[in-house]
Amino acid sequence: MNELQHLLKKHFGFDTFRPLQQEIIASSLAGRDVVALLPTGGGKSLCYQLPALVRDGLTVVVSPLIALMKDQVDGLREINIPATYINSSLDSGEFLDRFSRLNSGDFKILYLSPERLLQESMLNQLSLWNISAIAIDEAHCISEWGHDFRPEYAQLARLREVFPEVPVIALTATATERVCDDIISLLNLREPARFVASFNRPNLSYRIIARRDPLKQIIEFLEEHPDESGIIYCLSRAKTEEFAKSLSDKGFSALPYHAGLSTEERAAHQERFLRDQVPLMVATVAFGMGVNKPNVRFVIHHDLPKNIESYYQETGRAGRDGLPGECVLLYSPSDTAKLYRFAEQANEPREQEVARRQISQMVRFVEGSECRRVAVLRYFGEEYRGEDGTPLSSCGACDNCLTPRDQFDGTTEALKILSCIARVKQHSGFGVGVHHIAEVLAGADTEKIRRWEHQRLSTYGIGKERTRQEWISFTQELVSQGLVRINAERFNTVEITEAGKGAMKSRIPITLTKPLTTTRLEREKRRELRVKTGEKSFDNELFERLRRLRRAIADAKGMPAFMVFSDATLQDMAAKKPQSLEEMLSVSGVGERKLEQYGELFWEEVVRIVV
Repeated sequence: MNELQHLLKKHFGFDTFRPLQQEIIASSLAGRDVVALLPTGGGKSLCYQLPALVRDGLTVVVSPLIALMKDQVDGLREINIPATYINSSLDSGEFLDRFSRLNSGDFKILYLSPERLLQESMLNQLSLWNISAIAIDEAHCISEWGHDFRPEYAQLARLREVFPEVPVIALTATATERVCDDIISLLNLREPARFVASFNRPNLSYRIIARRDPLKQIIEFLEEHPDESGIIYCLSRAKTEEFAKSLSDKGFSALPYHAGLSTEERAAHQERFLRDQVPLMVATVAFGMGVNKPNVRFVIHHDLPKNIESYYQETGRAGRDGLPGECVLLYSPSDTAKLYRFAEQANEPREQEVARRQISQMVRFVEGSECRRVAVLRYFGEEYRGEDGTPLSSCGACDNCLTPRDQFDGTTEALKILSCIARVKQHSGFGVGVHHIAEVLAGADTEKIRRWEHQRLSTYGIGKERTRQEWISFTQELVSQGLVRINAERFNTVEITEAGKGAMKSRIPITLTKPLTTTRLEREKRRELRVKTGEKSFDNELFERLRRLRRAIADAKGMPAFMVFSDATLQDMAAKKPQSLEEMLSVSGVGERKLEQYGELFWEEVVRIVV
């Protein structure tokens, strides 16, 4: 692997590989098909970019987002890797020039969208260009069970017919085992080497707070994070526009991004965000996939994501540079009803069932009192372990670990819930959802309660001392404890399990957790959180000077600042304070190409402040 190690340092500036990168590259270079699941920020792109330098011929990369191809290619050219893309943004002259250079073998990597790739004329042309490898980025898009299914990806099986001997590497950041099986089957991969890295993002902290006054809560957060870049996700286009305007009116620099904007507007907003000209992007889920902006310091969810995969993928856009990132979710039980209404709009009963099950999982995660990191990893089939391999139940860096909610003897509350579920079923002959049970217990006067005469039940109003939100939270916790289940096949109705029936008979003590009520973590806890997620010691004054220099260079060259050096590289530089150009190569992210381009400028800045 000496040649690979040399190329890794020369072009990318790293001395060592990240977990599984070396094994993935070795399998691909050996001619095997590969499926690689690496977390966002785990270095997926390097797994096909580095082998492309070693191979004869052209590596074709299938990417779902035309808007991001230019950034990918510009970044590769910055480190002296010949790459290009072909898409609808090119005029006829550029198109012909790139075809000519591809015919001459001038490039090592070619980016194409699946739609462009599968055109018969393009497939014929590719057969003339000595294709040595095919990389499928965001490969989870091929599966209907994935969180971002794209029909055009389903046609990529054609590649195996046209290029039967060319090795394929399929890469994704989020995929359950079922989605991974779909990727292998639908791409016709042959006995692929399968690599699954840990889904743990140790530099990210997770926090869920009750949504009371979202604009005020988010502004409070932003005031504590001045000059930091972040994404705020909203459920609807209207909310995205409204929130971006509200933040702008309050003096924050923010732009909206959603599918209702024109292609030109979306591209312009994204470009300004990538270049750090605007620090805040308020967006629907239309924004984010493949966005190569490593210095996103936080992701805020204004609304509840539709499933845990989406939540993981979206929060994963923070801290891609390995530095601390904060993930904050504002939660209101009303979000659940909205998501269930969206689920009912699905065309197929099976799609509705899948959506309802995923929403139930998301709600249990939000309402739960266990470590957020443990819960996320369990969803992906992984146990959270320490460096010595010991299973852990606490990460010490999420809200439930830093500021645990108080627990109490909830036997009375639990028995009220179980009794109410039983009485409703006995009276009506059918089950109801969590929200209806909460309304019966709280003595609400709703159309459904009157229609089904549930105001006549002995359990009607026996929980007036608590809010509906509290009863919803307690019921979700009983689900987590296995005393109640939510039947996704019966419209998410609640049912008492055998364990729950046993608890009703024996009246065993049941512990519950107080619902989410906090609106913020104490400042000292925030500081503790950043330390736990990897904040390192460095000369902050020097770091800021280096950032200003980087920004000036990037603006002059018309490119995003991170393409010069990442924040992680500048922090390492500000910590090591290299005293010569040769010592600059000891900084993580400084390779021979970057040293040649920018080394002297940054070294002079270091020496100026140190001396």
